[in-house]
Amino acid sequence: MSGLVNALVILAVIAFVVTRQLQPRKVATERRFWLLPAILAVVALRDPELIDPAHRPEAIGLLIASVLTVLAMGCVWGWTVRLWRDADGAVWARGTKATAAAWMGMIVLRIGWYGLGAALHVHQSSSALLLSLGGLLLVRGLVVNHRAQRLEHPQPVAV
Repeated sequence: MSGLVNALVILAVIAFVVTRQLQPRKVATERRFWLLPAILAVVALRDPELIDPAHRPEAIGLLIASVLTVLAMGCVWGWTVRLWRDADGAVWARGTKATAAAWMGMIVLRIGWYGLGAALHVHQSSSALLLSLGGLLLVRGLVVNHRAQRLEHPQPVAV
């Protein structure tokens, strides 16, 4: 896939996700929250330019470090989402100001990783960003679903 197409896919996914996260929505813990991250990962891993062959060790190190950073940010993002139960017992979620700050932090960190790659003369494919975005969405979904399930099935209080 060309870099331009990847960039457009990335922008579309980010706009879609951010818009949805800042609006209240019912959390369906049984839905396939992993599907979009899986699709993004498959598209990214099919790119033969994911790893710069001229700087293989540096490219692999950058990719691993940036993916791990984004996975950690996905965990942070999942914990910044406000969850509540309505009168019918359904669990709802809405992003907060901290969620927006987590997104900004993630973008700043990604720019930093790209800057380091540029300083090391490592070609960085946009597929690395697709892979990171897939990991981010997967971890965020896991955290929010875990938290939502705890609200759906509260633990009994020991007396």
